[in-house]
Formats: sequence, structure tokens, C-alpha cells
Amino acid sequence: MKLLVTGGAGFIGSAVVRRAIAEGHSIINVDSLTYAACLDNVATVADADSYAFEHADIRDPSAMTSVLKKHNPDAIMHLAAESHVDRSIDGPAAFIDTNVTGTYVLLEAARAYWTDAGKPSGFRFHHISTDEVFGTLGETGYFTEESPYQPNSPYSASKASSDHLVRAWHETYGLPIVLTNCSNNYGPYQFPEKLIPVVIHKAMSGQPIPIYGKGDNIRDWLHVEDHAEALLLVLEKAAVGSSYNIGGENEMTNLELVKMLCGILDRLRPAEKTYAEQITYVNDRPGHDRRYAIDPTRIVEDLGWHPTYTPETGLEQTVQWYLDNEAWMNALLARDGVGDRLGIAK
Repeated sequence: MKLLVTGGAGFIGSAVVRRAIAEGHSIINVDSLTYAACLDNVATVADADSYAFEHADIRDPSAMTSVLKKHNPDAIMHLAAESHVDRSIDGPAAFIDTNVTGTYVLLEAARAYWTDAGKPSGFRFHHISTDEVFGTLGETGYFTEESPYQPNSPYSASKASSDHLVRAWHETYGLPIVLTNCSNNYGPYQFPEKLIPVVIHKAMSGQPIPIYGKGDNIRDWLHVEDHAEALLLVLEKAAVGSSYNIGGENEMTNLELVKMLCGILDRLRPAEKTYAEQITYVNDRPGHDRRYAIDPTRIVEDLGWHPTYTPETGLEQTVQWYLDNEAWMNALLARDGVGDRLGIAK
């Protein structure tokens, strides 16, 4: 298939691009190259005959129309988004602009493209979203595809809004969509403002490793390569209008995760003291969701997907990648505002 991937220079998007090309698909990578994008993420496939890059903004109707007419994709995988919760607390406008308005613009461009092509039955608009739209869980229970939407941050509210737009364009206009909501991703190429690369960088540079609150917030960790595999499987095999929750089945508190990362670093690059001694507790962010956890039964039973990475294998691979790619990390850390504490506005 020929796939148009938005946000393909980002963390998850680039993993989808790399895997899709490995599976024999053709890719049009559409990215506006915001602060969190990095074309080095797709350097390993950039010279492939099956890869094309378009520097374009999903908020620009004429650009989206032009790109679709130029490349005639069989499907759109929509990953472009502002995604950092702390940034959304300090500056929610950008999240509404990109995640809501941008999705609307892309949906309208896709609808016109699909209609002009005679509404081919094989076309798909795959919207990639987050489990954060469901809010927070207590000590028990899991998010399912039927969980009510209860977003608690500007980021998750903007993604919930985009989910609703996608569903509405299917119900109202018949646009053939599929939708997925994932748990927290980790792995190589993750932008260094997210928890795992922050911990690795702070540990290696001898700085305090920040833990929000008591470190008892729980997340379900999904390796980005497992996620990319699941996304392509959903695109190819899921029924039109269906939704799937994708989780790693790896629940950990933030403190447990950080201590595991410190233990891996102690083995891979030992220092005079254990890295866990650098752990420092800092003020929590407002509205910090207590627990996320996904029940992946639907995607397991319908499509036969299972995560392949365990926390032990996935985190070890991830830490080693960052140790081997310090130049990549340092170049992104040098960008304006990266590394500053965000998300403390009241």
C-alpha cells in the first residue's frame, strides 16, 4: 500500500515509517518539523525509492489537498500531534490548534480526496490516539474500547476532541476510518522531554533525576516497535469504523520504572555510585492522572496481536540505544526550552 503518514518525523510516526517500509509499503511522510520532529529518525529509510517527504502542516488546507492529489495514497495514518502533557498545561492553545483544528483540516482534505476518487472501499483514515482520553483509573480496572471519555489535561482533552471528530466524519459522511488508543510508549528516538529519556540523560550527566510527587502514578508501558506493528495490522485488517486499544500489559509506578532504569544503567555504564542515589522528588504537576492500564483483549482476539517486548528486554534495548546515540540526544537537548521544567502553572 501507499501510506501517507502525518508526523512521520516524530517518535511514534518515525517508527511506523521505518516498519512500514520494511514491510514493503510506500510512504509519504508529511511533517511540519516542529521542535519535537527530527528527520534523523527516518535517516535509515530516507534514500529508499518507496519513501517521500513533504514538509507541510496539517493545519494548512491547501497543502493537505495538494499532497493528497500529488501522491494518491491508499490510506492516511494520522499521528501528527502536540503530545507533551506538561507543555499543554503551560500553553494549551497550540494543542487545540494542532490536535483539533489540524485533525479537522486533514479530515476535510481526506473526505474531498476520497469523494473525488469515487469513494473507493479500500481507502482508510487511521487516527492514532491515546488512552489518556479516558481519564484516570483507580487501583483496579482497565480501559476498554467502551470506556467513557473523561480527559483531565489540555493535551488529553484535545486528543479526545480529535477522536470525536474522526468518529463524526465516519458517521456523518461515511469516511472509512479506524481508530486506536495506545498506552504510554517508549523506545529509541523518543524526544528527550519524556520520562524515560529524561531519566537516562539526567543520570548520565550527574544531575538530579526528577520524580513527580511520590512517584506512585502508574502507567502501562508499550514499546514503540510493538505499537508500530499493531498500527499497521489495524490499518490492514480492522473493519471500517472499529476502534482498538493497544497496551503493553506492563504496569509500573513511575518510581519502579526509574529504579529499573537506574539498575540497567548501573550494569551498562557503571559509575562510582548507583544512579538511584540521584533520584529527587519534585512538586507534582496539576491534574496528574493516577493510573492508566489497557485491556487489549479486542486486538488480541480479533487481529492476533501480542506485544513482544517485556519491560526487561524493552528497557534494556532502549537504554542501550540512548547510550549509543548521545549525539542524537544532545542535538535535541540544545533546542530552545528543552530540558526546562514545564507544567507547573496553577
